[in-house]
Amino acid sequence: MKKLFLLFIIVFVVSCGKESEVEKEIASIPIDFVVERFDIAFASADSSDLPKLKESYPFMFSNRYSDSIWIQKMADTLQQELAFETAKEFRDFKAIKEDITQLFQHIEYYKPEFVTPRVITATSSVDYRNKVIVTDTIILISADTYLGSDHKFYIGIQQYIRQNFNKEQIVVDMAGEYSKKYIFQQQNKKFLDEMIYFGKQLYFKDLVIPFKTDAEKIGYTEDQIQWAIDNESYIWRYFVERELLFNTDYALANRFIAPAPFSKFHLQDIDNASPGRIGQFIGWQIVRAYMENNEISLNDMLSENAEEIFNKSKFKPRK
Repeated sequence: MKKLFLLFIIVFVVSCGKESEVEKEIASIPIDFVVERFDIAFASADSSDLPKLKESYPFMFSNRYSDSIWIQKMADTLQQELAFETAKEFRDFKAIKEDITQLFQHIEYYKPEFVTPRVITATSSVDYRNKVIVTDTIILISADTYLGSDHKFYIGIQQYIRQNFNKEQIVVDMAGEYSKKYIFQQQNKKFLDEMIYFGKQLYFKDLVIPFKTDAEKIGYTEDQIQWAIDNESYIWRYFVERELLFNTDYALANRFIAPAPFSKFHLQDIDNASPGRIGQFIGWQIVRAYMENNEISLNDMLSENAEEIFNKSKFKPRK
């Protein structure tokens, strides 16, 4: 027994040492960018500044609208209030830029072809369905969707949505958008396909934003992540006993994958206590088990099919 315990300690120490070396290597990757405050530039501009703004940020000005529309927007009181509240909350982006730098370093480590994009902040009239937009060359951050979950702009938005409207989630949302770019999107037919797809996204976050908590990665409160951990065995048994994993009923995604105030087990006590998207959480644990129990690269995992990942994961829920 003592020998087994000693072996466990040795393996744990060696594993931690390897992770530490990897993080040191990642931290040495040079990343250079500035956070371009288009929100401030537009809010402080007048009609005479419009040509220069359009030259610097052509992608921010749709050709469908004439210059008069943009000039009217500059004078719009709602837009001015959005700009004022955003400038107040984001007096500087120093801490957020440090997070983004670490994100870029980790992505470049795992994806050497990565090219550092322009990072631009703007207001979007609280378009929370597009909080972050990621392309190969540009990242656009809707700063007015990160003013704090209790901000007056968010009155009327359901709590489960606005609980992540805080600036600490900016880099988490960026990581999520990048994960979508790198994951092979097969046609999701089975409940398991949906679970593993989001499990891949969350595992990608494990690697590229390891400085964030599990609760932050999935967008749960601390109480919600603890509920998921404490009930992991029950959730898994529920899915297995009802033969849901290979079920093709689209309603399962709405019950357990889609954003919602709670997951729908159709059991009142459980439903009221559970967080939404619990299927994503279980998919995450399956992918983690797969990566722990198999010698496989991140890239290969991201393109692997869901059934293969599940079969080789040897997943066992926490009890």
